[in-house]
Amino acid sequence: MTVSTPPKRSTLCTFPDGTPRTKAPPSPDGKRIVLFDIDNCLYSKECGITQLMVGKIRAYFRRLGLSDDEARELHTHYYKEYGLAIRGLVRHHKVDPLDYDKHCDASLPLETVLKDDPELQQLLASIDREKCHVWALTNAYVFHATRVLQLLGVSEYFEGVVSCDYGAGDFSCKPEAAFFHEALSHISSPPPAVSDLYFVDDSALNVRGASALGWGHCVLFDENGSEETRLGFETPRPAEQDGNELEGKPKAPRISVVHRLEELRRVWPEVFKPADSSSASDGSDSTP
Repeated sequence: MTVSTPPKRSTLCTFPDGTPRTKAPPSPDGKRIVLFDIDNCLYSKECGITQLMVGKIRAYFRRLGLSDDEARELHTHYYKEYGLAIRGLVRHHKVDPLDYDKHCDASLPLETVLKDDPELQQLLASIDREKCHVWALTNAYVFHATRVLQLLGVSEYFEGVVSCDYGAGDFSCKPEAAFFHEALSHISSPPPAVSDLYFVDDSALNVRGASALGWGHCVLFDENGSEETRLGFETPRPAEQDGNELEGKPKAPRISVVHRLEELRRVWPEVFKPADSSSASDGSDSTP
């Protein structure tokens, strides 16, 4: 008898505290699936974490014997080619990805940069849990991902976190279809219908990747207005945001653009509790 080898996974599925989710995924229950990116999405780019991360990554490249110029060029090349610098390092330099994470993401002084975010907490709390499941979807390793959620004070608002498994070696990541398909396999079995998927990310490439797979409600979080042009096409006009076609016009791409996460209330009104019930439940004003 031939025993088939199970497909190699390249993602981790955990609870927001980092504990592995070991039970088989449930059957779809008809609820919407809301997926948030983490880095530069749940917190502002103005925090400067990207700059700190770039410094750590390039220092790691220099540990491999590269000059400053070589480190900068190779870092940029690997990011564009593979989505993450670590994937290029694993493929071409035989680097241990967990050692990389130890010296890069895991060594970031996040405690001095991130703090409780009441506005973000209120936004997440006002998502209607009777109609939605809320997950985080990130290219980071699980330690960094759950650390960010904890520091922002939002762990309790997520049911689960899908992150890249750096320990898998040659793993996939956003915007690759393999990553998105595997992420959905963690959420339910069979995976949820694409029409029920709501996804927000600060990367135009990642949003385009999800939209290309038919994910029904994709949003680009373009905080500083620098990413929208990378979508490669015009974003929907207001009359097209609900998927309706203007007479004689082709259907608009399923991508919206927001500059503040609070704008998700406008783009995804069906995801949030009515303003009066949300404020009544937590004693605060949820008006955008």
